[in-house]
Amino acid sequence: MLISEPLPFVKEFIDALNAALKAHRPVGGGLSLGQRSWLGFCLMGIVITNSVCWARFERAGLGRYSLAALSWMFRHSKLPWERLLEHSVQVILKRYEIIEGCLCLDDSDKRRSKLTQKIAHVHKLKDKASGGFIMGQSLIFLLLITPKVTIPVGFVFYMPDPALTAWNKEDKRLKQAGVLAKERPPKPAQNANYPTKQALALGLLKHFRDVHPAIRVKCVLADALYGTGRFLNKASSLFGGVQIISQLRNNQNLRFRGKKYGVEQYFTTFPGVTQTIRLRGGEPVTVTVASARLPVCAHQGKKRFVIALKYEGEDDYRYLVATNLTWRTLDIVQAYTFRWLIEVFFADWKAHEGWGALTKQPGEEGSSRSLILSLLVDHCLLLHPDQLAQIENQRPASTVGSLSNRVKVDSLLTIIRELVTADNPAEQFQRLAQQLEEQFPLNPSGKHMVDRDMGRLEPTPSLKYKAFA
Repeated sequence: MLISEPLPFVKEFIDALNAALKAHRPVGGGLSLGQRSWLGFCLMGIVITNSVCWARFERAGLGRYSLAALSWMFRHSKLPWERLLEHSVQVILKRYEIIEGCLCLDDSDKRRSKLTQKIAHVHKLKDKASGGFIMGQSLIFLLLITPKVTIPVGFVFYMPDPALTAWNKEDKRLKQAGVLAKERPPKPAQNANYPTKQALALGLLKHFRDVHPAIRVKCVLADALYGTGRFLNKASSLFGGVQIISQLRNNQNLRFRGKKYGVEQYFTTFPGVTQTIRLRGGEPVTVTVASARLPVCAHQGKKRFVIALKYEGEDDYRYLVATNLTWRTLDIVQAYTFRWLIEVFFADWKAHEGWGALTKQPGEEGSSRSLILSLLVDHCLLLHPDQLAQIENQRPASTVGSLSNRVKVDSLLTIIRELVTADNPAEQFQRLAQQLEEQFPLNPSGKHMVDRDMGRLEPTPSLKYKAFA
């Protein structure tokens, strides 16, 4: 597909973003005309090429912007990168008149080359598919789930502490060798330059609270990684005691009538009952649920709302934990089903919004800025006229993939329209054909042997005696 110029809804999004930046800082806070043009072209380029790649953008734009010019703007233009995403969120909140919602936290990995040295935050990751290890980046995302739309509102890169990683590896080796704990090296102190995922997630929540104080957060959802007592307490206090829903591991202990029970043991003794819930507000499903308000030993004995949940067809329970004891059991269960929406966002973001492939910009700025551009595409598509019409008329919203396809078609139709309405269509067509040939040249192949010497591939008579050696 090709890009003539940004489509009208992209221009409107950029104008609204520029207005939000100016409202925040009236003097020097907006975007220049060149910055707006570049940003609109990049958003179109990401949708059309499904990448953040300047070479692809140059070809799709028929040389309107050169690779060098696009890269220079990305690196050196004084765009307010640190405020682009938060003001983009404000544009969406204002357009859809959103005043409340649920926040969801989760992390996602981006696979990278084994030998990469210039891309920031690359480290060894556990590969869930193969069970082995890969090199890649780990990111933590914050998603706002509202009655109308679901919006990515923040992200941060995670990097493990190298000293702690080395200690864990050595401690595991010594433990397997039978070395006693008192004889093994002590665990190093936490390095402030390498915060944990829980600390980074709390930072995302605090930043959202400070930047969007008018939004009423009804609950915060997170998986078992964030089900620690410290995280639940701090996250709840950030929003004045809001409900935090996470998961407990099945080896956690509860205290009941003065005795300690494993969570799995407790809910075996007190099994659940069959209930019907609405999965993310949609179709009804049958679940088996049991619940209790009991102290969790790992949370310094603080009383939590603990729920055992099993969907129809499942053999094992999963265990939810909530901080606010005044909610009903089924309300907590139904709220936690919204956490699946962040998995849908990950799938859309990686498949259609450019950051799944060809994001090779080096350095800290290269990774974070390219990711901001990708998330701006997600926001921009929420203002597509067809998407607006669906949501405002209480109809199911369109998928990111179908919207991307519609943008590609509209971009192509714009070029065709310009061609047929030109004063001299034949001359315009010839110019377009020449531009396409220049931007999509034929490259030499290394697969075929034409114009190469294949060498002498036959026996040598003077060496025939070697056959009898």
